Amino acid sequence: MTLLTLALIALSPVAPVAPREQGAAEFAQLSFRSHTVVRVQTTQLEMVPLAALKEKKGPKCVAMGDILAAAVLARSSVDLVLRGGYRIRARFSANCPGLDYYSGFYLVPSSDGKLCADRDVIRDRAGGECEIDKFRQLVEAH
Repeated sequence: MTLLTLALIALSPVAPVAPREQGAAEFAQLSFRSHTVVRVQTTQLEMVPLAALKEKKGPKCVAMGDILAAAVLARSSVDLVLRGGYRIRARFSANCPGLDYYSGFYLVPSSDGKLCADRDVIRDRAGGECEIDKFRQLVEAH
């Protein structure tokens, strides 16, 4: 047992226990829950001008650890800058007006560590959810 487990057991309320019959088993259950939320601060992206970018087919999922920066440029999407200088646009299934009011949003990490279209949502700081419809890769227009 870890020190934390022993401390929690020592601090937990104890009810009187009836005398145990010989051979009877005693069971106890202790469960822990944790919930992680990642806050993403949005910035003004100073990169290639938007007019010089075009959208191409993007990935189905993006590794959350690869996200370096984000910018809200429209109510229908969020631009993400990934490691390696890649720029991805997360398009929403509907407009998400709460994103441009507050500077930032929340991501709830999934068990696989990825942010995926048609599965995950971006939460605005007011409590609304924006479902990610698809990712589009942004590349320089030639």
